[in-house]
Amino acid sequence: MSLFCFLWIPLFYLCWHTIAGDDTAAGGVWALIVGSIVALVRFFLGYLIVPEGFGLSRWMSGFIDFVGLPALAPLLVYLLLIGFKIISGTADFANFALLWLIPGAAIRAVNWSSLQDPILLVVVPILWTAIAVGIPFFITLIQNSRWFVIIPASLAILVIPFAAANSYWLFYSQKTSLGFLFLLIAVISTPVSLIVSAKS
Repeated sequence: MSLFCFLWIPLFYLCWHTIAGDDTAAGGVWALIVGSIVALVRFFLGYLIVPEGFGLSRWMSGFIDFVGLPALAPLLVYLLLIGFKIISGTADFANFALLWLIPGAAIRAVNWSSLQDPILLVVVPILWTAIAVGIPFFITLIQNSRWFVIIPASLAILVIPFAAANSYWLFYSQKTSLGFLFLLIAVISTPVSLIVSAKS
């Protein structure tokens, strides 16, 4: 399981780059540098929320420390880098986010290896991927689309990280069936994005 956590993001990145990658995509070096710095800082600072039991604090811990914020951060940083014209070129949010997550996944694989927890070592990396690839897919749909596409795509951008946090929380609470349901909701746009990118 530790090997899965260590290799999943890099292997998925190679798959993504082969199918949909653009060699001119901006910010790859920035992603690796800033992602490494953030991963090290988070490792030494530890978790931001100390959960108690299985309630709201556990869900917030899942969203902020494990699933949501770690995968949303590169997308937000990339948006800022493009907005302030620190980087220029072809924008590829998924490419940037996946590269950003590689150092963090490696550190977490080592850090979590002693726990041998499938939620942390298997489910969490998959949910990172779902957010890193799914949200950019819907951002692309929103561009130059009509309102009947913009509205559901915008809602999907909100649903993916919410479903990911719910999946983590439900698996942790040993509600496995619901955990798989929300996992499916979170990841369903990922294969769709790969298929669309391969055909374009």
